[in-house]
Amino acid sequence: MGILGGNPKDEPLHYGEVFSVWSSLIADYGMISGYQTFYNHAGDDELKKIIEDIIDTCREEVKQLEKILKTNGIALPPASPERPVARLEDIPPGAKFNDPEISAALSADIAAGLVACSQAMGTSTREDITLMYGQFHMAKAQLGAKLLRLNKNKGWLVPPPLHVNYPEK
Repeated sequence: MGILGGNPKDEPLHYGEVFSVWSSLIADYGMISGYQTFYNHAGDDELKKIIEDIIDTCREEVKQLEKILKTNGIALPPASPERPVARLEDIPPGAKFNDPEISAALSADIAAGLVACSQAMGTSTREDITLMYGQFHMAKAQLGAKLLRLNKNKGWLVPPPLHVNYPEK
C-alpha cells in the first residue's frame, strides 16, 4: 500500500481539498439565499420548479460539505440567512428580476459550478472527495440541461453568433 492507500476517510485532506470544500460550502450558502430571492421574483411556474430543485440540490451538497469540514476540524464559513417567501405582486416592477434574467443567472452559475466540480475532482487525492464532486457535477449537468430546455422553449436563450456561412471549397 502506498502512503494514501487505506480508507479515504482516514486520509488527511490536503490544502487544495480543504479550499475546494470550504469554497463550495460558502458558494452553496450564498446560492440558497440568492435563489430564494429569485424564487420570490419568478413568475413562470416551470422556472420556479427548477429554482426549487436547485435549492434542494444545494442543501444536499451543504450536508455533505459541512460533514467533511466538521469531521476534519475545519471551521465552517458564515452562512447567509434564509429568505422569507414574498408575493411577486409586492415587488415593484422596477426592482424585480424578470424570468429570462433569472434563468440566465442560474445557467451561468451552473456552468461555473461544473467547472468548479471538475477542478475539485482533478485536484483531489481522496477518492471519496473525487466521487462526491462527481455526484455534484452530474446533478448540476442535469439541472443545466433542464434550464437549457426551458430557455429554448420559452424563447429566453440568447445564443452567441451562429456560424452559418461556411467558406466555399
